[in-house]
Amino acid sequence: MIVKATFSNKSKFKIMKKKQVFIGIDVSKATLDVFIYGFKHFFKVENSPKGFVVLLETVHKVTDCKQEDMLFCFENTGKYSRMLSVFFHTQAISFVMESALRIKKSLGLVRGKNDKIDARRIAQYTYEKQESLVPTILPDEKIDQIKSLLSLREKLIKHRTACKNGVTDLHDCYIEGENDFIKNIQQDLIKILDEKIKQIEKKIDEIIKNDDSLLKNFRLIISIRGIGKIVAYYMIAFTANFTAFVKARAFACYIGIAPFENSSGTVVGRTKVHPFANKQLKSLLNLAAMSAIQLKGEHQQYYVKRVNELGKNKMSTMNIIRNKLVYRVFAVVQRETPYVDLHKFAA
Repeated sequence: MIVKATFSNKSKFKIMKKKQVFIGIDVSKATLDVFIYGFKHFFKVENSPKGFVVLLETVHKVTDCKQEDMLFCFENTGKYSRMLSVFFHTQAISFVMESALRIKKSLGLVRGKNDKIDARRIAQYTYEKQESLVPTILPDEKIDQIKSLLSLREKLIKHRTACKNGVTDLHDCYIEGENDFIKNIQQDLIKILDEKIKQIEKKIDEIIKNDDSLLKNFRLIISIRGIGKIVAYYMIAFTANFTAFVKARAFACYIGIAPFENSSGTVVGRTKVHPFANKQLKSLLNLAAMSAIQLKGEHQQYYVKRVNELGKNKMSTMNIIRNKLVYRVFAVVQRETPYVDLHKFAA
């Protein structure tokens, strides 16, 4: 039996109907450990379409409730939870695919773990957080393809970097010509990887050009100075074409550039960003900010004035520029018009 995905373009932000049965699932490669909160019932099924059917039948039998009264919750474990999420999506079953770190942090001080305990803790988390949980809606199929291609691109870039470092090491550590054979192989690999990375980027371009909504937002994003096509790819992919994040502040929090107050009583500390972040996106936004301050315009003038004239910290200034770029991206997408640099019209 093959489960075919049908994806939705709708925003994931919607009001969840009041649920009565909360089911926690601990996902592993071969099995699903399931705990039904309130009924204290634990069982295990295969992580396969056949096992998913058994899962629903067992929950119905134990709880005697309707499908619309159930809420399933499990950790986002990548490819292992992928098939389960697609099954729930196609069956119109409410589920929350939650971050493992979010669940772990919410449980407080705990001791010991196994699959059964983890399933029970996830079920408990679902019950306690039911008012704030938002049901997961899988992104459009094209968004999923772009994310997969970007993931592959990252792997190839890491391999290419390793090869480049290997060539550099041969120059630094050996006599010229001593290891030409090894050097030539690594240079050949670099050329192959360069070509494959270009093919991946071309494929992403094709996906975007064949979708009017993606193409429109892509053009709006790259209208902002400092932001190139790679940053645009990532922002479209990780915002699910700007449906997963409603506000720029939420996205800034996700990538770890949003500043937070740090004070207690009369002690007022420095405002700082949180370490929990999407480091890949944060790094890309940093490169975009560095590019923006190299170009003549408002970002360059702001950086020079704040650092050179006011003596402010360089890194905090760069973080402000990163935030400016994110807010402008969301602004042009919501406004549906390209960015216009009014600074160049100033006298």
